[in-house]
Amino acid sequence: MPSINLYTRIDAPLERCFDLARDVEAHCETAAFTGERVLPPGRTTGLLELGDQVIFEATHLCVRQRLTARVVEMEPPARFVDEMVSGAFNSLRHVHTFSSDGGQTLMHDHIEWESPGGAFGRLADLLFVERHMRRFLARKQANLKQLAERRQE
Repeated sequence: MPSINLYTRIDAPLERCFDLARDVEAHCETAAFTGERVLPPGRTTGLLELGDQVIFEATHLCVRQRLTARVVEMEPPARFVDEMVSGAFNSLRHVHTFSSDGGQTLMHDHIEWESPGGAFGRLADLLFVERHMRRFLARKQANLKQLAERRQE
């Protein structure tokens, strides 16, 4: 199963980073480069909480896609986990972890997924899916870093 680990150092308080990472509108703002939007039913505004479901629609790999995720773990302000309920993958799990480090916040994203299509899906992961996922996450989290660092308390 492919996975990505991305670490982002943010010059902002841990609580602000944690809240921005689970803010539905901030998610759409930081992923605007994909045309990301949130759809009902489910949470369409505010902060995701344990048990919340959210539907995101965006363009990935030139295809408009929907992903429905549910928050399955929540440990404020250190960690939350969301898992795909429906979407393009057989499964997808995203673990968001936050820690304080010298007055900054270290944000760790761990994503693992299983592509559909058996051997063809695994080949797609090697050829382009993993690279796309890594680029998407890195750009999105760089945007979140900028947002967190420019926001005032």
